[in-house]
Amino acid sequence: MTVPHRPCDLSAMAMNKDTYRQFQEELAALDRAQEERRQQASDLPMEHARREFLALRERYGLSVADVVAFFPEEEGIAYLQGLIAAADAPKAPRKQRASRKKADE
Repeated sequence: MTVPHRPCDLSAMAMNKDTYRQFQEELAALDRAQEERRQQASDLPMEHARREFLALRERYGLSVADVVAFFPEEEGIAYLQGLIAAADAPKAPRKQRASRKKADE
């Protein structure tokens, strides 16, 4: 007794590959989310809040005036002072070397 040959169902195989690929992508997304949660747990709460705040500021295109207006007056002033201090810090005065002509005179 011979069994008739059944053609292979290619659509079922393609669906299985797509399902497997989707499953792998979902696992990778879960791994990334878990790693992000671990990193956030190890960060200081203030640093985490600062990162979120800066991301919101960038996303919505907020100006410094918008940000300062959001805070109570004392905190707004402290924020501005921090911006000024951060801008001035890298511009520390450098020692200028005396030119050789001045040294020879």
